[in-house]
Amino acid sequence: MTQRIVAKYWLETGDDPMRAAEIIAGEQSSGTFLKLAAETPELKERSGARVEALQILDVVNTPSLPGGMVSKLYTRCLLTLSWPLENLGTCLPTLMATVAGNLFELRQVSGLRLLELQIPDAFAKVYPGPAFGMDGTRRLSGVEQGPLIGTIIKPSVGLNPQQTAEQVKMLVDGGIDFIKDDELQSDGPRCPFNERVTAVMQVVNEAAQRTGRKTMVAFNITGELDQMKRRHDWVVNHGGTCVMACVNSVGLVGITALRRHSSLPIHAHRAGWGYLSRSPALGWDFAAWQAFWRLAGVDHLHVNGLRNKFSDDDETVIAAARSVTQPLFKGLPMAAVPVFSSAQTGLQAHDTFKALGNADLICTAGGGIFGHPQGVSAGVRALREAWDAAQAGVDLQAYASSRPALQSALHFW
Repeated sequence: MTQRIVAKYWLETGDDPMRAAEIIAGEQSSGTFLKLAAETPELKERSGARVEALQILDVVNTPSLPGGMVSKLYTRCLLTLSWPLENLGTCLPTLMATVAGNLFELRQVSGLRLLELQIPDAFAKVYPGPAFGMDGTRRLSGVEQGPLIGTIIKPSVGLNPQQTAEQVKMLVDGGIDFIKDDELQSDGPRCPFNERVTAVMQVVNEAAQRTGRKTMVAFNITGELDQMKRRHDWVVNHGGTCVMACVNSVGLVGITALRRHSSLPIHAHRAGWGYLSRSPALGWDFAAWQAFWRLAGVDHLHVNGLRNKFSDDDETVIAAARSVTQPLFKGLPMAAVPVFSSAQTGLQAHDTFKALGNADLICTAGGGIFGHPQGVSAGVRALREAWDAAQAGVDLQAYASSRPALQSALHFW
């Protein structure tokens, strides 16, 4: 039986829903705006996209998006389409163009959102997925259980390499597990990449010699492909254990090539996610989007955080975190590590742990650590103690009563 790609959408249209569905299917496969002699019934049967299901939800009077066909009523539906794998083969960029291409621009479409994606097993033979995941991250960081307690270098930009290393020293001495560059910090003249890595890894390596455990630092190598490879190699040569890239900036080709080159975990930042997702009537749900990046090979993937500073509600955040650990293929989970960030403190630990049911994650707090009145070490300790309380099922206030760093943190968090 021919393997098929299956995608589920939320669709709003001012046209007859089935006609709109057929137009979308044609646009994304063998059809066009005119009936052509070359699109024979045999070819359409072999290569055309199929409307697998169409469920009417409701009808509204006003279109969600401008620029479409004018109608008195607009029907909202759940639409499932499928394509034969032989249309494109096992190519992630072409898969993205197929399930998330011109269909968003059609006049018949006044709202469209990609909700779910089922990818044939054949892709797993070409794209091996994450090389490290949670197990490899734990091995390299020395964190055998619980979350990796992490932070972001703050200020995000403006520090020079030595100043950055001084921040890292405070964090490493405070017992931090994980540090990442901000997505805005890569290789600017104020803080050149090679100099920053050299200075930071001197601190990290010296601490590892003393303690026997090496803090994982995700250096932002985002750039042109050759630059990313050179920066990755510089990190490796200086004893680093993680690299970071902004996936929307470097694209599927960049991440896939980096995965094939890399000997380190790839920490994926989703900078730009809002322009793909924030309108409920246009773009992507995280569940569909993250599948591409896991197949391309990222090991860690940002999912936002509970009660964050951005627009995602808590339900959306938890659904995103769960999605990155769900199996992509039967027997091949290709699980990535969810990274919680954005205005995170110890106050979210209990709810996050309860919602996920585990602590296989990275929790990064910037101000929640750096802002501790007793200093960075106390900030690290307080965040770790909050997670200890969550995993033990102990009330946070009660747990803090005998732990000064946590007790103090509760006031400023």
